[in-house]
Amino acid sequence: MANFVFFLKNVLVVSLAMNMGLIWKIRHDNEETLAYKWSSWGNIQQKLHFHGFCFNGEKNNRVEKDAHGSKTTPILATTSSSAAPSVADGGESPVIINLDHGDPTMYENFWKQKGEETTVVTSSWQHISYFSDIKNVCWFLEPGLMSAIKRLHKVVGNAVTEGRHIVVGTGSSQLYQAALYALSPHNASGPMNVVSAAPFYSSYPLMTDYLKSGLHKWAGDANVFNKQEPYIELVTSPNNPDGFTRQDVVKGDKGILVHDLAYYWPQYTPILSPADYDIMLFTVSKSTGHAGSRIGWALVKDREIAKKMTTFIEINTIGVSKDSQNRAAKILQAISDSCDHANQTDAETFFDYSYKLMAQRWKEIREAVNKTELFSLPNFPLETCSFSGRTFGQLPAFAWLKCEGEVDDCESFLRRHKILTRGGKHFGASMNYVRISMLSRENEFKLLTQRLPAITC
Repeated sequence: MANFVFFLKNVLVVSLAMNMGLIWKIRHDNEETLAYKWSSWGNIQQKLHFHGFCFNGEKNNRVEKDAHGSKTTPILATTSSSAAPSVADGGESPVIINLDHGDPTMYENFWKQKGEETTVVTSSWQHISYFSDIKNVCWFLEPGLMSAIKRLHKVVGNAVTEGRHIVVGTGSSQLYQAALYALSPHNASGPMNVVSAAPFYSSYPLMTDYLKSGLHKWAGDANVFNKQEPYIELVTSPNNPDGFTRQDVVKGDKGILVHDLAYYWPQYTPILSPADYDIMLFTVSKSTGHAGSRIGWALVKDREIAKKMTTFIEINTIGVSKDSQNRAAKILQAISDSCDHANQTDAETFFDYSYKLMAQRWKEIREAVNKTELFSLPNFPLETCSFSGRTFGQLPAFAWLKCEGEVDDCESFLRRHKILTRGGKHFGASMNYVRISMLSRENEFKLLTQRLPAITC
């Protein structure tokens, strides 16, 4: 009996040791997995490209791995506030600042203050049907969102809505593709040429050719397009990435224009007059900062074009989320309310808040760049905004930074200093340039303005 008890004790000791070893291994593996995820995040974001993210199509990511591969190097990425680590810069392994994409998290603090004013509660029985208004060209557009869009444009004075059809989409990316579908002849002998003046928005070529459609093809820089063929010219104003006001540049008589006005709001640019074009694209991601809602809208003059765009979205996603539409409507109405009541309350309006924040950030980044001869930024003419009455130059959502001197690949140069950006080659421009997001959280932006002047080589 004593031998049996001794045997059981040995078994228990061995079992305990094995379990402790297993627990340690699981914990160690989980820590390694977590570290790998953080170190890989930068690489993943370098490959994703649509709207908020970058996809460069390159197979050789050895340089990126050098920058991201250390499991002890924190990455400060513009993700949800609970996921992004809060760390201080400095030491032998400073944090990686990811400013490649335009995730508009800088607006987060403003909306946190609004609480119930912009909160939407939806019961489980609401919004079950596909349909919103079958009499409307865009039959899945919620009436509340249509009303909110028209009102906000009237308040701000940045776009004509009278005589326009409103088409709602899952962000302006879907509307862009819907516009190409609607404008490309379906019985043509070849695909429609699509062009935009360089530097152009980096996702245009990818979205145009992604499905390898026979309807349209990317034909490059509008500045050099001289084919005697039909074309669609994309006019982004203010422009992404460089922030300048744009007009169409192709002088042919066979062109159709699509105006991407995502940044034509008074926190980024002086509003000079209501935009009045045949097709105008807008999105809540840059107007209010609610990128996660995935809501955009197009103001379309021609009814048949609006119907074709609606058909594309119908085939593509059978409409657009009503929950997102109603949330967007609530937010747009709140902005209009605050602007209408601006003279009756001491509360700061959204456009006042966002303008002051953008102006302060541009002041700080210019001061940082002026402390070194390695970099330069574009200058913009002063103009008076009809909405706010302020006189100012452009305050773009992105800084179009140029590396001066002997640096011939600005993106790689900054990556070595653990600043992730999107290089000029993605925009049809020189590799001396990079696009840097100005829309990140405050701690990320502060680290950028501290680190740029400290770079010496």
